[in-house]
Amino acid sequence: MSVRALWIITHEKGESVAVQFSRRYPTVEHRAKFLAGSLYVTVPEDGAVLQLLLTELGLSDPDKPYMALRDDCFHQQHSPALELHVEGPGGGVLWPMLAISQGPLILACLPLVDAPAESRPPLASLFSVSQGLTLLAGLQAFLLGSKGKPDSEGLASRLAMMPFILLQVCPLGTPLDIPQPGASTAPAVPTPAGTQKQPAWKTGLHRGRAVVNVALTEMVRSMQYGNQSRQDLWDVYGTVTCKCEVEGVLPNVTVTLTLPPNGSPLLDVQVHPCVSSLDASILTATSVEDCDSSAFSGPYKFPFSPPLEPFRLCSYTSQVPVPPILGTYQLKEEDNQLCLTVSLKLHESVKNGFEYCEAHLPFFNRNQMGNVNVKVTSGQLDVSKEKNLLVWVIGQKFPKSREVSLEGAVGFSGQLPGPTDPLCTDLTAYIKLHFRVPDMTLSGCCVDQHSVQVYSSAKPRIVTSRELLSSEYYIWNSTGTTPILLRTLVSRSNL
Repeated sequence: MSVRALWIITHEKGESVAVQFSRRYPTVEHRAKFLAGSLYVTVPEDGAVLQLLLTELGLSDPDKPYMALRDDCFHQQHSPALELHVEGPGGGVLWPMLAISQGPLILACLPLVDAPAESRPPLASLFSVSQGLTLLAGLQAFLLGSKGKPDSEGLASRLAMMPFILLQVCPLGTPLDIPQPGASTAPAVPTPAGTQKQPAWKTGLHRGRAVVNVALTEMVRSMQYGNQSRQDLWDVYGTVTCKCEVEGVLPNVTVTLTLPPNGSPLLDVQVHPCVSSLDASILTATSVEDCDSSAFSGPYKFPFSPPLEPFRLCSYTSQVPVPPILGTYQLKEEDNQLCLTVSLKLHESVKNGFEYCEAHLPFFNRNQMGNVNVKVTSGQLDVSKEKNLLVWVIGQKFPKSREVSLEGAVGFSGQLPGPTDPLCTDLTAYIKLHFRVPDMTLSGCCVDQHSVQVYSSAKPRIVTSRELLSSEYYIWNSTGTTPILLRTLVSRSNL
């Protein structure tokens, strides 16, 4: 549910009527125009809306003679949903215009109705109407205060707070909450500068315990062929995700990434728009060009003013010398069965502590599995004959030798056909590895919690983490043919 526009009007007998505050939401209005098509009615200027509202509410020109549109008993208003008849070019009927009044205040809003303009669903079935009335009632309670009749000074101060209040309870025209009647008329969090203005993209302020979470995740891809005539390919892609619950309109936070002394520099760095400044050499290092020893190798400082929601601070690639797990895969077909030989070795630079590590061996374009006689040197083997899939659960650790192997034979004597894949015909087959290594990155990049600087009124708790995940990690059968199309796509992806 969204609101196209909102008005706050003061009206007292013997005094002038005026629109004290109005807010329009262009993005919602664009949606309304798209939904209505040729029947779209433009929301007029505030002065015209004011006169139309007063007429519908029976408050316009009370001292003038009888007006049928205002005074006829057939037009007595029994519902807060009004019809405003807009005249002139682009005119028509604005419906449902919601309006409530109490004391000196009239509050009105025009909700977006997600239905064809030519049809009018019952009001009770429109969620936007109930949400709009709830928003108006909440704003009314806030403006009137606990006594229900604020003095002129109190009302003026609360009206001055409306831009700030709407950023919290109705960002970009979407009601999320209602203001508390006893809420303070000034921001509870002092700002460093008296003239500091809250940006439109920041829909509210954080109140409560200050916490900064920084998570570093690296994804490693690999294509290993086990063939000296074909080069194995791999790459690393990293992201830094932040969630900053820090008080202040525009708090300043700095996150620093560091590399080990012999680490490869970060390449293809991209940053979030909230980053305020950055060393130009960080952005110029790319994986397209050959990396030399003069490339910037850190530390990488990212100063920024964070949004409220979690966001990706930056991303990067890294050229590492070896993949974390090296493997070989060999298949031989004998008497309607496949003989398998698999060997996996964990590189010595990789932490031998996994949250999970599995090898999936699918078999396509064959009948369903029959007899499976396969042994593993570590972990356990799960067999899914319906899916023609072997799942080798290696577990959380490789043995002390850091090598594991699988060997055996699989028959395909089932009566029903198994899954198909147009690429994996004959002996063209692969193993796909799935693993996660906590508290480690392949590039050696890390975020030291002591290097995270926060300039705020309250000292936050800093939480940092890092992990290594597999993504598109394949080991191809060295005795089969790797599809040329796949090799081309992998090469173009700059693996």
